[in-house]
Amino acid sequence: MAEDLIYGINPIKEAINAKRDLDKLYVVKSSQAVTNLANKAKAMGTPVIAVDERRMDQIIGEKVVHQGICALVSQVNYCDVTDMLALAKEKGEDPLIVILDGVQDPHNLGAIARSAEIMGAHGIIVPKRGSAPLSGTAMKASAGALNHIGVARVPNLASVLDVLKNNGLWIAAADMGCPDCDKTNLTGPLALCMGSEGDGVSRLLLERCDIKTGIPMQGRTESLNVSAAAAILLYEIARQRRG
Repeated sequence: MAEDLIYGINPIKEAINAKRDLDKLYVVKSSQAVTNLANKAKAMGTPVIAVDERRMDQIIGEKVVHQGICALVSQVNYCDVTDMLALAKEKGEDPLIVILDGVQDPHNLGAIARSAEIMGAHGIIVPKRGSAPLSGTAMKASAGALNHIGVARVPNLASVLDVLKNNGLWIAAADMGCPDCDKTNLTGPLALCMGSEGDGVSRLLLERCDIKTGIPMQGRTESLNVSAAAAILLYEIARQRRG
């Protein structure tokens, strides 16, 4: 993790002043300066996590003078959902957006970004809490695709679904036991919801989805890794779009 961390009051103050995207801010409540920076980070939408000295040393990975604060820095800057819709309009394409509901493994985030970019998606949306960071690990797993596809971080995924619907998108969710994707109409403006590694798409989002679809499976294994499932569904969407 150390390659994605900055620590110390002045470096983090400069990062915040430069409006760098921070995935998380870890603080040991030790001084007013730390509290002030934590408040500024919260105002920017950065999750702030209180830890003790021992945990801080574990996060940084070595004994350093951290002054009670360190931040996990995004490898690329986040964008807005409106940027994704504008990109699709600029290209003259139906929007295709991938929504990740609680995907916490940066390897999976990177692999999904790679598939999404290759298959023509216009962006990825993740929640501010409970999502893998845009770390060096995610960047490596994406084979650089995170440099070419926008990621938006939002406080509430359910509200974003309403925004996308108001912009003419259908919302599809990957869910076991539903009609196979090759028998489901996945053309047109679409947002694809992929769930967490253990629980799948949350009930709150499933209730807001227009389409629920699955992947035809023939073996004995009950499920696919979320990044593999996303790759299959994104390919099927691209195939249907090509007609």
